[in-house]
Amino acid sequence: MSLEQFIPSEPFTFGVELEMQIVNRHDYDLTKAATDVMRLIKKEQYPGEIKPEITESMIELSTDICHRHSDAVEQLHRIRDVLVAAGRQLNVGLCGGGTHAFQRWSERQIFDSPRFHFLSELYGYLAKQFTVFGQHVHIGCPDPDSALYLLHAMSRFIPHFIALSASSPYVQGVDTGFHSARLNSVFAFPLSGRAPFALRWSEFEEYFDKMVRTGVVESMKDFYWDIRPKPGFGTIEVRVMDTPLTVDRGAAIACYIQSLARYLLTERPFDLKEDDYLVYTFNRFEACRFGLQGAYVNPESGERTTLGQHIHQTLELIKPHSAKLEAEAACEQIGQIVASGINDAQWLRQVNTREKSLHEMTRQQCLAWGT
Repeated sequence: MSLEQFIPSEPFTFGVELEMQIVNRHDYDLTKAATDVMRLIKKEQYPGEIKPEITESMIELSTDICHRHSDAVEQLHRIRDVLVAAGRQLNVGLCGGGTHAFQRWSERQIFDSPRFHFLSELYGYLAKQFTVFGQHVHIGCPDPDSALYLLHAMSRFIPHFIALSASSPYVQGVDTGFHSARLNSVFAFPLSGRAPFALRWSEFEEYFDKMVRTGVVESMKDFYWDIRPKPGFGTIEVRVMDTPLTVDRGAAIACYIQSLARYLLTERPFDLKEDDYLVYTFNRFEACRFGLQGAYVNPESGERTTLGQHIHQTLELIKPHSAKLEAEAACEQIGQIVASGINDAQWLRQVNTREKSLHEMTRQQCLAWGT
C-alpha cells in the first residue's frame, strides 16, 4: 500500500477535534453512553462531525474547515450545545479534561466497530487504558514539502501546546504530580513520539514505503506521532494537547497554532536540522510534568527559560500574523493564561483542594464545559 496523494489545501485554514468524557450524574464516574448519544443526535443539525471513539465512555467532536477564530468559536459552541442537550436527555454529563480523575480502565467497554475491536486485539489492555481525551488541530498546507517544513519547525513549540492545554493531573484517583499525565498513556504505543526527519515529500514517501514493507503499518492512522501529516486533508495534525475544560480555550489554542503556522511558513525563520530534536524529549517532559513553570531549552542557542516566558516571547513574535488571521482575541487569551500562570491542571487541583472530592471536581468540570 502506497502513501495517499497529498491534496493541497488553503494555507492556514484549520480544523479542531476534541475528545470528550461521558460521565454519569450520580458519582460522575465515566459511563457507557456513546452509542445512545450517537442515536439521539442522528437527526440534529450541526457543523462538523460527532463520532464515537475507542470506548463507550468517549465521544469526539470536530469542526468543519475554519478560517478565523470566530469560525471555530461559533462551530464549537453549536456542536457542544447539541451534545449537552443529548446528555440531558440521557441524564449524563459531558466534560473536558485529558484524563478522568478516578475511573478504572478495566471497567471500560470497547465501542462496537471493526477498527476499535482490531485495536483492542492488537494492543491488549493498552486499548482500554487509552480512555484519555485529547485535542487535535489540523493546519492547511499549500504543498507537501511545506507541510514537512511546518511539521518540523512546529515541533519546537510542542511544549507550548502541552503546557497551555494540560488538564490531566489525576489518574485512577491519584495526583500524579504531572500537569499532563495523559501523554504518558500515549507514549506507551510503539509508533508514538516524533516523526522521522524528512524535509522532502519524496523522502517521506520512501520512509512510509519501507514501514509498509515491514508489515508494521498500513496507513498514516497507524502513526501516533505528536505531529503527523494528513495528506488526504492537505494538513499537518498537531496531537499533543489535552482536551481543555472549555471549548473557548480549545479555540484559542487552535488559533495560537494557526498564528504560529503563518509565522513559520511565511518567514521560514529556522534552518531545520536533525539536531533540533536533541532537547525535544527534555522540553516535552518538562511541559508534561511542570506545565507553564517547566524549563524550556532553545534547541539552537541552548538558552534556558521557563515555558511561560518562552510563550510570552513567541506571542510578541507572531503578533503581525495573528492580526492578519483575525486571531488577536485568541492570542490574548493565551497571554492571559501565561500571565496568570494557571492552566486547567492547576485549576482542577485548586477545586479538589477546596472541595476535597474528585467527584465534586468532575461535576464542576461538567459545569465548565456546559457554559
